[in-house]
Amino acid sequence: MLVFVYGTLKRGERNHHFLKRGQYLRDWQTPPCFAFFDLGAYPGLYRPGNTAVLGELYRVSPAIMAQLDWLEEVPRVYRREWLMTPWGRAVVYVLQRRPRGMRKLETGRWP
Repeated sequence: MLVFVYGTLKRGERNHHFLKRGQYLRDWQTPPCFAFFDLGAYPGLYRPGNTAVLGELYRVSPAIMAQLDWLEEVPRVYRREWLMTPWGRAVVYVLQRRPRGMRKLETGRWP
């Protein structure tokens, strides 16, 4: 299974250890279909939007996906959505609710 990460799960970030048994494929930028927010300690995506987001693609096991679901508090805070990439469909974690009063990251990069 493929997963696209864009925040604290990226290489060098504090939650990357969840992906240490996954296979890094490459950096990739999404189509411009998200609103991207700085939520303080981490970012969040919301649809719809018009921002292309830079992140990383990984191939992961179902066990890793279960850990990521726990970390992302699915379905309370985030939900899984499918995102088409040149390498196949990837899971991306999208916020359940649009954040209010949070700064948008128009550049598509976090931090």
